[in-house]
Amino acid sequence: MKYIGITNRVIKCNTSGHCTLRGYSTHVNKKWQSVVGLEVHAQLNTESKLFSGAQNTFGGSVNTCVSLFDAAIPGTLPVLNRKCVELGVLTALALSCKVNEVSTFDRKHYFYADLPAGYQITQQRAPLASDGVINFQVFTPGIHKKPYKKSSKIKQIQLEQDSGKSLHDTEFKKSLVDLNRAGAPLIELVFEPDLEDGEEAAALVKELVLILQKLGACSGRMEEGALRVDANVSLRHFGASLSTRTEIKNIGSVRGVAGAVRHEIERQRSVLDNGGHIINETRSWDAANKITVAMRDKEVVQDYRYMPEPNLPPLRINLLTKIDTQDVVSVPLIRERIPELPEDTRKKLIEQYALRPEAAIQLVNEPVLLNYFHELTLKNARNPLKVANLLLNDFLTVLNKRKIDTEECTISIKQMKDLTDALLNKQINLDIYRRLLEELFERPKDTSVLDIIIEKDWIIHTDEIYITKKCLEVLDNNVNLVKQYKEGKVKVFKTLLGILAKSTGNKIDMSIAVKKMEELLKKQ
Repeated sequence: MKYIGITNRVIKCNTSGHCTLRGYSTHVNKKWQSVVGLEVHAQLNTESKLFSGAQNTFGGSVNTCVSLFDAAIPGTLPVLNRKCVELGVLTALALSCKVNEVSTFDRKHYFYADLPAGYQITQQRAPLASDGVINFQVFTPGIHKKPYKKSSKIKQIQLEQDSGKSLHDTEFKKSLVDLNRAGAPLIELVFEPDLEDGEEAAALVKELVLILQKLGACSGRMEEGALRVDANVSLRHFGASLSTRTEIKNIGSVRGVAGAVRHEIERQRSVLDNGGHIINETRSWDAANKITVAMRDKEVVQDYRYMPEPNLPPLRINLLTKIDTQDVVSVPLIRERIPELPEDTRKKLIEQYALRPEAAIQLVNEPVLLNYFHELTLKNARNPLKVANLLLNDFLTVLNKRKIDTEECTISIKQMKDLTDALLNKQINLDIYRRLLEELFERPKDTSVLDIIIEKDWIIHTDEIYITKKCLEVLDNNVNLVKQYKEGKVKVFKTLLGILAKSTGNKIDMSIAVKKMEELLKKQ
């Protein structure tokens, strides 16, 4: 047996190369260690853009949210949006970053049709903040048996403007440009290359989305482009220095981050094992085919010809006092606005409600479920362990079956309370609970849970006389099974219960039925 150390984890391998990592099985190529670093662009929740008064919104008509400055009309000048600075500082503080008292803006030059000025205004050399860290839990059901803690260092956070959007029509061989997004406010978060695989990268992105949403800094809607991820992936011999990396651009979902990084690691491993070399290039993620595709050779920093932005003075931040002026924002005042963050919520769920870490992670990862949980357990109204179990197992099962995202769930808090109470009070059982959920998705939003139960005749029978009668009918109609049970084949007891449940439409209290069935069998 051989042990291989990989940063904060240990892989135990046998002589055949089959390994166990933190409780799940994998097959590891012992020659290579994967290294992953992320760059994340998050669009800030502001009414106007970073340097202009144009509306900052998603889904507007093409080229309607564009100012003269966004279109690079000569003579127009940038005016920094104070709200963007505040949200950038708030994010930096939540991520334990050092906010820099003075930061400056740079021009990053490159030519593309959706960047009319020919350069992007950013903060490459003296960013808004630096030296932070994000702590998160890595847990993927089906891959990890138990969650484990991980952290990633943040090199810097910088303000910058977004580019427009190019639309390529292959049929007419034309490219069209929508400048609605041009100049939209972004923060770019540059992480150090201290992750190891796709699951860790996806867990980091999920945690970051939750933090940004909690802060109100970004919607986190990756499907709308509000948050975009670039992943830098490389392989090296264990203990060696960093090697040539590839960059995967604009990954548009948390699941895509895991898949893109995982595929790129395997692609590079295959190239290296076959004697090839990794080239420094930019690749894109083909979500449909689940592969990374070469786009272009990677530019080097010198290609962008960074230079100071001449039309913007240095950005100065008040680090010490609670004095907020028109021209300077106060870090101490902004620090007071930091809400309860996801890690604090997880700790509270574990300590206050005695939830398992896995359950706490899953609830926090799904804000809709977390809201249901808090509403259902308010003032100790219901057993928190039972509520969490219902939400994470039965409720999610129905949502997944119907391919409904939790954010799209239309079931109201009142319906969830009535539904949960009906189950906990034994008016219905789990099977009917799931059927009621299915019905609620088909009915108007204000439909009463009790009305459906009465309409469908789904009330559970708890009358012992009725249940005894049904048990006797099952025993009388299944003499052979009763004989087998009396001869010691106790497994047929479950078969008898199954017949009973089916014959009664699964509408009796099975806890009572089990006791009655046992009593009757003893008398046979």
